[in-house]
Formats: sequence, C-alpha cells, structure tokens
Amino acid sequence: MNFLSHFYFDRNTPNANVVVGTVLPDLLKNANKSWNVHPEKHPELFQQTDLQQILIGWQRHLKVDLLFHSSDFFNTKTQELKQLLIPILKDTPVRPSFLAHIGVELLLDHVLIEHQKIDIYSFYDHLDSVEPEHLAKFIRECKIEDTDLFFKFFNSFKSSRYLLSYQKLENISYALQRICMRLWERPFTEVTTYQLTSVLEFYKNQLEVDFMIIFEEIENRLT
Repeated sequence: MNFLSHFYFDRNTPNANVVVGTVLPDLLKNANKSWNVHPEKHPELFQQTDLQQILIGWQRHLKVDLLFHSSDFFNTKTQELKQLLIPILKDTPVRPSFLAHIGVELLLDHVLIEHQKIDIYSFYDHLDSVEPEHLAKFIRECKIEDTDLFFKFFNSFKSSRYLLSYQKLENISYALQRICMRLWERPFTEVTTYQLTSVLEFYKNQLEVDFMIIFEEIENRLT
C-alpha cells in the first residue's frame, strides 16, 4: 500500500510518532533505495517512549502490507488491471505486472481522497509535528548514519505536499511514469502516457465500487 492508504488505518490517532512510523519504511526507501533495515527485529533498541511509538507504527506498516499483498482483493485487482495494461505496454520495456501492482496501490490512494475517507492535510500535520531529534535517533538506531540525507528528502516530501496531486487522476499517471523511470530510461511515449490515463480512468470506475472491502478487512484484522 502507498502512503495515504497506510495512513487510513491510523487516521484517528493523535500520536504523530505512530503516524510517521506507519510510512517510515517507504520514506527511507525513497530517500535511499539501498537502506534495508529491520528495527522490528530489535525492539530492545527502542525502549524510549517516542521511539517505541515510531516502532509501533513501523510494525503496523509491515502487518498492513502483509495482509494486503496476501489478500484475494490484491491478487484479483492487480490481475484485472494487468490485462488492461498489456495492450498499451507491448512496445515498452515496462512489465504489466509491475505497473499493475503499483497502479492499484496509487489508485487506492486516489479513491480514498475522492470518497473523503482521509484528510491529506491531517496526514501532513502529523508529519510536521514529529520531533526531528526523535526521528533521527530512531534512524540512527537502525544503523543509518546519514540522517542528513534522510531529512533532506523528508523535508522536501513535507514541503512539496506532493500527495495533494493524487486528487487528479492524470497525476497518478505521472507518478507511475516517474516510478518507472527509476528502472527504465524511457519507459513511456507521450501516447502511452495518454493511454495509461485512459486505462486508469476506466479501471478506477470499477475499483471504487468495492474498494473499501480491503480496508475494512485489514482494519478488522489489525484490532
């Protein structure tokens, strides 16, 4: 799941440390894809209250991803979107299965916003209220010393309010293109990007019919 879908499960918590913990695994990977840490394996390092709260969020992230990726919902939706993507990707290096996986996750963020299931501004308010020294200490306990690199990304992520762009479907196409550019130099032509937006628009109308099923299923298993 993507940032806003993870936030959904802790949208009502007043604890900013828990919220940042729920998205920290993805924040770290975006800041430096070589960072591969597992604080959940060493809870004894995070005994301080603020660090424990971040770890709780981290653990919830892992559980949500496990439940989501092992669900019938995920398997069904990614296969459906994959079949729609195959024709428009036939002359590109992009794997339909890869794009379908990411596409479903970003579309879920989009429909959460559109159906007013989350408040993006509340999400950013939580991130803004986290004490940097607590977050830096958590990261250092994960054996990441270059906290400056992380905070350069994190502060940019917060100030850009990039997730607000997910309100428009064409920006989901743009985000998918940017993700693909990390793996392939020229993933899409302008025509492919236009076709991708059309496919996403078509599939969103199907997805939003029953998209809350997966959020309700996971929420029930988290409590």
